[in-house]
Amino acid sequence: MSPRLDHVTIAVRDVDAAIDAYRRLLGLEPDIEPGGGAKRAWFRFPNMALEVIGPDGDGPAGDRVRGWLDANGEGVWIVAFAAPIPSEGGLDAVARLCERRGLKVSERTPRAVLLDPASLAGLQVLFFDGPAPPAKSTGPVAGLDHVVIRTPNADRAVANFGGRLGLDLRLDRSNESWGVRQLFFKAGDAVVEFGASLKTPPSDGLDSFGGLAWRVPDPVAAQAAMAAAGFDVSEVRTGRKPGTHVFTVRDAPAGVPTLMLSAEPAPSLAEGGGA
Repeated sequence: MSPRLDHVTIAVRDVDAAIDAYRRLLGLEPDIEPGGGAKRAWFRFPNMALEVIGPDGDGPAGDRVRGWLDANGEGVWIVAFAAPIPSEGGLDAVARLCERRGLKVSERTPRAVLLDPASLAGLQVLFFDGPAPPAKSTGPVAGLDHVVIRTPNADRAVANFGGRLGLDLRLDRSNESWGVRQLFFKAGDAVVEFGASLKTPPSDGLDSFGGLAWRVPDPVAAQAAMAAAGFDVSEVRTGRKPGTHVFTVRDAPAGVPTLMLSAEPAPSLAEGGGA
């Protein structure tokens, strides 16, 4: 099993306001999916989708979102990987394999296998059987480059995401000048990046989601478009990898740390700065 990133879910309190904000930020019209006391907006890119979800009336889905928001506040809630094709066993095969590897399945629905966060250091991870992303994006953002996860125990992250979930660990590096150890897991055409401090010893503390880094073919044009849409954006600056350029969206919806980065001049894994 070599999972592909399917979508990232952001939970918000005011779902209509967040949908409008992400529509302006990404320059993309979402698919709206109400039901179960929650409203979902799917912003679909060639390599993944962003799901924005919030309470919308009464129902079990709304209750679940409210519970998470009350405990954690707004932000990244779920990272979902694509289920294998049916000929490879689909979700049933995923559930069996995860359980053999010591990952408890907390819920099984017709479209998803939800893993118990206690099995993955507090992270909500699921495997999802949904529609494939479209062929292209029409806005300034081409797709997601990487999602950042903070961990107090990098070796545990390797065991969980590399060994148990089966992601491809492409790079494990420590940078003393930044004071961080970074792990880069390939997940289809996106990356799951873990960051662990080198200034404190490893612990059994929980992992937590950080920010999102998006690919923009033209960072200068994207920065101008987002500024015109009313966002507080930084200047375009040189990235940590030679030939790249980045800028930060300081007031991204739901307070999610958000980085926009240019394509790399040569094939590589990810812009090393994180979000």
